[in-house]
Amino acid sequence: MSNVLIIESSARQQGSFSRQLTRQFISQWQAARPADQVTVRDLALNPVPHLDANLLGGWMKPEAQRSADEQASLKRSDELTDEVLGADVLVLAAPMYNFAIPSTLKAWLDHVLRAGVTFKYTETGPQGLLTGKKAYVLTARGGLYAGSTSDHQEPYLRQVLAFIGIHDVTFIHAEGLNLGGDFQEKGLNQAKARLTAIA
Repeated sequence: MSNVLIIESSARQQGSFSRQLTRQFISQWQAARPADQVTVRDLALNPVPHLDANLLGGWMKPEAQRSADEQASLKRSDELTDEVLGADVLVLAAPMYNFAIPSTLKAWLDHVLRAGVTFKYTETGPQGLLTGKKAYVLTARGGLYAGSTSDHQEPYLRQVLAFIGIHDVTFIHAEGLNLGGDFQEKGLNQAKARLTAIA
């Protein structure tokens, strides 16, 4: 049995293309692997605070020196990090906002990139500690960005996932969703077909 952790980051609940992809992914995965545990964390319904002094204090100060706010921030980070540590498969559902990922997803990443927990520093540089995990990234984009210099989603997420040791990453892009004509239907159908193929 595998544990699957899905991170939703679209600001929209209705009309979200990335959530459409997530629903298909969950349906296919559960049909093929009914014994697996699927957990969904929705960053729109339950936003994660941005990195602040309380979280930094919770990480860096000895327990006896932490304030109540620092302890609460550390507890939240521990909960989010434990979910990632316990997952065999990580799914990031991310619409493209202003050429990059939603700020809610960046805030989540800031909580789970933890020195000594999800990566460590060595004499030869940083080393990811989350080896052996598989990741899928489901994106929704208004234009056509794959492979272009305007795509700041895929390069960033590949780098940050590799930094914590996740190198087996599959991207599925739904592109051209705001271009009108047949672009939206074509882009969404191509992404859904890719999802079906990997199921």
